[in-house]
Amino acid sequence: MTNRVLVTGAAGYLGSVLCEHLLAGGFRVTALDNLLYNQNSLFHFCANPDFEFHRGDARDERLVKSLVKDADVIIPLAAIVGAGACDRDPWMAESVNLEAVRLIDRARSSRQLVIYPNTNSGYGTQSGESFCTEETPLEPISVYGRTKVQAELELLQRPNVITLRLATVFGASPRMRLDLLVNHFVYAAVADGYIVIFEKDFKRNYIHIRDVADAFIHAIRNAGAMAGRPYNAGLDNANLSKAELAFKVKERVPGFFIHFAEVGSDPDKRNYIVSNDRLRKAGFEAKRTVEEGIVELLKAYRMAGRSPYKNV
Repeated sequence: MTNRVLVTGAAGYLGSVLCEHLLAGGFRVTALDNLLYNQNSLFHFCANPDFEFHRGDARDERLVKSLVKDADVIIPLAAIVGAGACDRDPWMAESVNLEAVRLIDRARSSRQLVIYPNTNSGYGTQSGESFCTEETPLEPISVYGRTKVQAELELLQRPNVITLRLATVFGASPRMRLDLLVNHFVYAAVADGYIVIFEKDFKRNYIHIRDVADAFIHAIRNAGAMAGRPYNAGLDNANLSKAELAFKVKERVPGFFIHFAEVGSDPDKRNYIVSNDRLRKAGFEAKRTVEEGIVELLKAYRMAGRSPYKNV
């Protein structure tokens, strides 16, 4: 029986929610994280006998091999995420986003399932006029996109692999991220009261963080039918432009001032509509809406308190 799941980067934005869903789903979880941000996002699982934590680096060959050997499923979330973070330290991005995944693949046997989270920013410069499917050529233009796409391509040449090409994720997490578009727009609305938006008509697809966690569990439980292919994972009715997203936030925060600027560009050139039909045909469909996420984030930001760098 598939039971033990190894999650690297488990204390991160996605990992801390995924661990919750895995434990609630009856899985045993081994979590690996170097706690780069000194986060305590997994503390509330310590009383659960099905949860085990290891502090360490996903590039540590001895440690990773010792953890992989006992796993039925491996979910490599450890990554330097986002174009800006990868551009700041390209060497680290290459070693964590690609070499650490190669290490896991070398260490596992063909019976062990890998479910890999890619980014749909790999579609690169595709136009927002047509749907991107899993057959659309991958044209990543950032270090982030290139390292993630290369890891996916190499994994899919090996047995027992499923990849999920995630839309832009939103929603609250014990380890929050404010650099994700929905999360950022809502935070700007409540903390600053205004936002300056460039490329207002560029479209993206979105998905709630808990739908992502549920998609991983669906992939585990349906691995026999799903293995060997990539799947776009997003919300079908959330192919929204930046302007459309901002006005959705304004509906909940009426005083939110939105200014559209001519200066600025997305380093990943994300401007495309994504089809999630393949994942739906595999039995999973994201359901949590952007509007629900905005309400959720407004609650979360009430708890944020003062910034350590502001006197307000």
